[in-house]
Amino acid sequence: MISKLPRWVEYGTFLLALNAGFINAVGLLGFKHQSVSHLSGTATLLGTGAMSAGFNDLLYLFGVLFSFVMGAAISGYFLRGEALKLGRNYSALLCLEATFLCGASYLLIGDFSYGIYLASAACGLQNALATTYSGAVVRTTHVTGIFTDLGIMLGAVLRGDPFDKRRALLFSLIVLGFILGGTLGAFGFANLAFYSLLIPAGVCLFLALFYSVYVKVISLSQLKPR
Repeated sequence: MISKLPRWVEYGTFLLALNAGFINAVGLLGFKHQSVSHLSGTATLLGTGAMSAGFNDLLYLFGVLFSFVMGAAISGYFLRGEALKLGRNYSALLCLEATFLCGASYLLIGDFSYGIYLASAACGLQNALATTYSGAVVRTTHVTGIFTDLGIMLGAVLRGDPFDKRRALLFSLIVLGFILGGTLGAFGFANLAFYSLLIPAGVCLFLALFYSVYVKVISLSQLKPR
């Protein structure tokens, strides 16, 4: 089934992974050195902090976790399904993600640390946009699962199973995008500080526009008499 994956999905996941890597790099450099695109480290800090951290620090970490979940909940409410499907209103959610990132930038520039919650919600929203497509798990805000899937594929190949090039390409693009996004995020933060979050916000708006135009073109082509 993954062989039927349209090219726009691969390009889109690359850009979304790049976006997440960018946001996470800014988080690690500026949000109290806090990752925001995934929650494993945050959950661990919350657990270990229960032994030594103050109440405000624990509340802060919980807020990051809760914001991510709420962002994912927004996607879940409006999309009514986890599989990627052409025609769903991803554009509106991408615009909302851009709004969250602009809000996070504004608050953090003003030295309001709770702007991190909007950045975390933006990542949760993005990660829940589409979690599966044609049997492939599509996660764009972290790469642990992607590396696991690549390892499983390698083991299957060593066992003698056929190598799925399209699936490997999709996963490789996500990893490459996330790493490249981290590099760009570090460069952006060094030069623009929290203004740099406006860059991934712009990428979201670009993707929203591209997707809207693409859906419109496909719809018009289907209406033409054959």
